[in-house]
Amino acid sequence: MVENTQGTILIVDDDPDIQIAGRLLLKRHFGKVITLSTPEDIPAILSSTPPDVILLDMNFGPGESSGQAGFEWLGRIRAQDNEVVVIMITAHGGVKEAVDAMKRGASDFVVKPWQNEKLLATVSAGLELSKTRRKAKTLTRSNERLAANSAKAEQPMLGHSPPMLAALTLIERAAPTDANVLILGENGTGKELAARALHRASRRADQIFMAVDLGTVSETLFESELFGHKKGAFTDARTDRIGLLEAASGGTLFLDEIGNLPLHLQAKLLTVLEQRRVTPVGASQSVPIDVRIIAATNRSPQDLANPNIFRTDLLFRLNTVEVTLPPLRDRAADIPELVTHYLRVYERRYDKPQKRVSDTAMERLQRYSWPGNVRTLRHSMERAVILSEQDAYEAEDFSLPDTARAAASRVETKQEENEPTASSHTLNLEQLEKEAVERALRTYRYNISHTAKALGLTRAALYRRMEKHGL
Repeated sequence: MVENTQGTILIVDDDPDIQIAGRLLLKRHFGKVITLSTPEDIPAILSSTPPDVILLDMNFGPGESSGQAGFEWLGRIRAQDNEVVVIMITAHGGVKEAVDAMKRGASDFVVKPWQNEKLLATVSAGLELSKTRRKAKTLTRSNERLAANSAKAEQPMLGHSPPMLAALTLIERAAPTDANVLILGENGTGKELAARALHRASRRADQIFMAVDLGTVSETLFESELFGHKKGAFTDARTDRIGLLEAASGGTLFLDEIGNLPLHLQAKLLTVLEQRRVTPVGASQSVPIDVRIIAATNRSPQDLANPNIFRTDLLFRLNTVEVTLPPLRDRAADIPELVTHYLRVYERRYDKPQKRVSDTAMERLQRYSWPGNVRTLRHSMERAVILSEQDAYEAEDFSLPDTARAAASRVETKQEENEPTASSHTLNLEQLEKEAVERALRTYRYNISHTAKALGLTRAALYRRMEKHGL
């Protein structure tokens, strides 16, 4: 006896008696049974309510027995949806044609008049095959998204200063749970490293870790990226695409720069997190998800507490545990360890000999404010490895601005912002570009997304200019 099973069965036959008999039998055992008397309506059904199994007659119209109509519609069905299972319906004399149809992609056939037990067993097997095919397709699409989201080499979280140890302790305690975590910190403080550390120490460590920078996702593509879409949902939707939330199901999804998400998109994300279900764009049914959310932002707690910037209910949903990563200027004691680590990394990469850092250079490195935090320090170490020609790394190898002058500049910033700069009359493009980038960074408090937008650059282009000018 076949138990009642969820699944949609489509019967396509021009004989009303076959339709009635099939519907009465199958609706007691399967979730939904649809009947059609003409195959011309099949494409619309596949687009709106894709069935799991199609029972397709070999012949349509009086006197037809060649099976050509069945062959033609089998090909059209498979071209539109290659995962749907097609079972051919044939009379006793058409068994040869039904076998030929199986060679062309049909999964099985039934002979009419059928035996009820045989039909139920065939349709049940077809339903299981359909589920397997669709699951395989979902896994394939997940792997495609994972490849596009290529895993980055794991880097350790370094540092033993009190503020860093406090953050690491929170990560250690929160990691084994499924609690959502919100990571706060300036750009370059290692928020993604913290997210990966949380994932590695969690019960989901052997599952997927996916990261998405919401600052780079346009508003028009937000739903498609996170929720997925169905083929034909919009102009460029040429195939079904699984969303990041569904692709990461079972694992961890890291939402970076969540503070830049507009309020109306925050509401859509909140709905998904509350319901634990996602509806792809253009789909009529939602899909359950099981994903741990780790979010990060460089916005201040004061900004996040402003309901005109960030929804309070979404904040409560995200910050079950809140981890704040300290800026590098507040953990100068960690700088020698970070400097040594990244120098060794780039010495190996560029096949350079290991060298020590002079005492004068290390003192300068520890005094510097590092406006880009660890990211800027890393770039500075790479530059030093490439350019240094002495037996030890000296201060000039790191291209650091004079710390005393930099400190004075920070004190006078407010007075100078609206006044001409010392080089305001220069026509040197390099100098003008550097000043423009510096002023924009100060104006937007080193928020890379906002600075890049103000300058009309991409984030990557801004990083290149910051590195070029040693900012």
